Amino acid sequence: MQKYRSLDAWKRAREASLLVLRATDQAYHPRALPLFGQLRRATISIEANIVEGYALGTPLQFRRHLRIAIGSAAEAQALAELAVEIGYLPAPPSAAITAGLDRVLGCLHGLLRATERRCR
Repeated sequence: MQKYRSLDAWKRAREASLLVLRATDQAYHPRALPLFGQLRRATISIEANIVEGYALGTPLQFRRHLRIAIGSAAEAQALAELAVEIGYLPAPPSAAITAGLDRVLGCLHGLLRATERRCR
């Protein structure tokens, strides 16, 4: 069951989650709490959906959850950009978050394409 840990998409999602959690903890601002909360949930959702889809054990369910993870990654990107534009996230961690989420999206799209080809 732990084989999801070998997926690059999961590894990248874990890295992105840790980056976001650490950055939002360090950049605490009372007015940022709702935005940071949503950013944290969206980022955690990426990793959770990869694991949940993998655990369900069917290609159809796995692909469904990969699509949900892609949506969460896109949401996290938009929220991170908003946090930077408002000034809640400083430049160094936000650049790492953006790059990390780009890598996650690339891995997720690649994994989704690979699972669709295998099932034809």
